[in-house]
Amino acid sequence: MSHHHFIIHKPYGYISQFVCDKKKKKLLGELHDFPEGTMAIGRLDEDSEGLLFLTTDGKMSERVRSKGIEKEYYAQVDGMVSEEAIEKMQQGVEIGINGEKYLTLPCKVAKLDPAPDVPERSRRIRSDRHGPTSWVSITITEGKNRQVRKMTAAAGFPTLRLIRVRIGHTQLGDMPVGEVREVDSFELN
Repeated sequence: MSHHHFIIHKPYGYISQFVCDKKKKKLLGELHDFPEGTMAIGRLDEDSEGLLFLTTDGKMSERVRSKGIEKEYYAQVDGMVSEEAIEKMQQGVEIGINGEKYLTLPCKVAKLDPAPDVPERSRRIRSDRHGPTSWVSITITEGKNRQVRKMTAAAGFPTLRLIRVRIGHTQLGDMPVGEVREVDSFELN
């Protein structure tokens, strides 16, 4: 049996699923006619955007979700992120996971200045009169529920917008929002 692999630029407002009990949720199946058995590898929550892998191969899903694969995110945060906050996130911060305290693994964090050239979001973030924002790049090798959002909040700079830009060696690049591409395999290492 041959497997199918896809990369997509998940738009803001979609959930990383094909079925949902809740009405009026935008699902991945609205973006493309995927083969039966297609699953998202990892997730991006409804408010997050960017690179998402889909596959019909469960073993590939396990490999991508392993701790050896880097996932890079661009996060627009509330306020002008400080060097102290960046160092704190790099070393690991305590976040809550399922009611338990969890210390994130050390990771790569860097301020993005100037701000990255990213597509406008379908829904405005907020008015500039609410104060400045800044951007950081965060590269992790784990993937706890809403981890990057929880990390920036723990460092004192809540995330306003989150875009996954890389998984392994696969880059989002200038892929248009909502585009789906079938690929032979994923560039992981």
